Formats: sequence, C-alpha cells, structure tokens
Amino acid sequence: MRSQGLYVDYDDNPSLWADKRAKAVNLPADKATVFIGSSRIKYDLDIATWRKLTGDEPVQLAMEGNSPLPILDDLAADEQFKGKLVVDVTEGLFFSANPGNLNDPKKNISFYKKETPSEKASFALNQALESKFVFLDRDYYSINAFFDRMDIPKRPGVFVMPLFPKEFGRNTFDRQRIMMDIFLADTNLQNMVTGNWKFFASLDREPPADGERLDSFFRVVKNDCDKIKAKGGQVLFVRTPSSGPYWMAEQKGFPREKYWNRLLAETNCPGIHFDDYPSMDHFICPEWSHLAPKDAVSFTENFVPILEEKGWKFPNKK
Repeated sequence: MRSQGLYVDYDDNPSLWADKRAKAVNLPADKATVFIGSSRIKYDLDIATWRKLTGDEPVQLAMEGNSPLPILDDLAADEQFKGKLVVDVTEGLFFSANPGNLNDPKKNISFYKKETPSEKASFALNQALESKFVFLDRDYYSINAFFDRMDIPKRPGVFVMPLFPKEFGRNTFDRQRIMMDIFLADTNLQNMVTGNWKFFASLDREPPADGERLDSFFRVVKNDCDKIKAKGGQVLFVRTPSSGPYWMAEQKGFPREKYWNRLLAETNCPGIHFDDYPSMDHFICPEWSHLAPKDAVSFTENFVPILEEKGWKFPNKK
C-alpha cells in the first residue's frame, strides 16, 4: 500500500474529535485557537505553518459536510472555554436548517461529554497503531468500505450516497485534511468530486433561509458569540476560498449583503472574507471548494497577519 503512494490516515471518528475538543479547554486561552466550520477550514488551514508563524496551538474541530452551529453553541455554554475562536462560514451549510447537517456534530459533542475511561484507553491504543499501519483506514480499507465500493447496480428507489476518492484527502492526527499529489494531477479524480458537488446541489431543493427564519438564526448565533465574549473570549468569522461554478452559485444563492455582511453586523464580530484581500482572492480550488496543500500554506501565511490587523495576539508575535 505504501508503494502505491498511500500514507497514514487517521479515522476522523468521535474519539479523535473528542481528543481535540478537550484541548479547547485544557490549553491556556492565550496560547491556542479553536477552529470550527465545515471541510474548507480543515483543508485550508495548514497547521504546521500556523504553529511556525504564531507559536499558537490550533485546535481543529471543524467537521466535513456539517454545520458548525452545534459546536458554537457547545463552546458558548462551556464555562471553561474562554479562548480565541475562528468560525469558518460555508454558506450552504452554515445557514442550513437541515437536521442532517446537525446530527454528526451533536453526536461528537455527546461522545465528548460521556466518554468513558475504557474508550479513552482504546483511543490511545488505536492512535499508536494508526500512526504505524497504513491499512488501518476505516473509510477505505475496512470490510464495509470495500462493500460500499463494489460496483453493484442499485435497486430502484434506493438512495446511495456518492463516494469520494481516497486521494481527495488524508486526515492527520491534528485533523487537517490534505489532498494527495495524485489527486492534484488527475482530472478524472477531480471530476468525481465536482460531480458529487453537483449531485448534492440537485438534492438541496430548500431555498436559503429568509425572513423570520433567518432573523431567528442570527439571534441564536449572536447569543452564542455574546456568551463567549462575555467570558473573555474572541470570535472571528472567516470566509475561506472557493472558485469556479461553486463560487458563482454561492454568490447568487447567498448574496453578501444579506448573509455575510449581516452576520458580522448582528454579532458585532470581526470577519475575514477571502474576496476582500488580494493575497487570498486568487486561489483556484482543484475541485472548486478546497485548497491544494501548497495553497493552504500560502493562505495560512496571509491569514495570520490579517488576524493580527484585527487585534489578535499570538505567542510568537508579542
């Protein structure tokens, strides 16, 4: 498997998420930054670059294909959390009322709160093995994963979620997602992923939140942000890059004045939108929605000084 270019991939399960969630309150507030959101910040924030530039420990709590709002609410309610929080905004998920985008974050939060000593011990043993053996990969090399990828015709009326190629991303122990070189070089693999984005868009028939539903949404987010700031914490929203047809559709479906601009105004929190900065507005995402590794490094290098302009302090920047 290693001869095929594969390398270690950590299962992004509730145990790994809970391990990072614990860091959000166990690390000193002035020496750590918590990131929540969807998949983009997991790809776009290069953790090694962040640590090098800031001396600050990044705590990655974002979850692919999910809303960050349950996690925002959990951190707001946790009296121990008083640190820096970056909230990544992918409009189609952030402003979604679909219960399917909330279930997995709620499950992870529940696991974190109820994790038993035996589950913690199991996680430690599993991490030691996963760090050595490439074949320990639940999503691609478990028995169920092999069954999922068998080319079996679907029965009429049976819904099957589309699959992503393993080359699209490998997960580090810090929960950073990194595209493989083969994915960046193979347009067929990239087209598989853009095809999935089109498929998901075809399923989403609900119009973006509007009216009282949108007003209620902003009230909830503002309340959570106010709680965090009242404890001495900081909250900042970031709109990470997208490109091509995806970016065009997002601009049409979620105009900035109605969603992004109002989010910042209602919460009274600072924000960084990639389209406002020449150092960030030029990235081309290989599959329209996430940055390639080299661009993640560049994005992070430019992200840090903009954060400093917003008043954020880092151990290496005193």
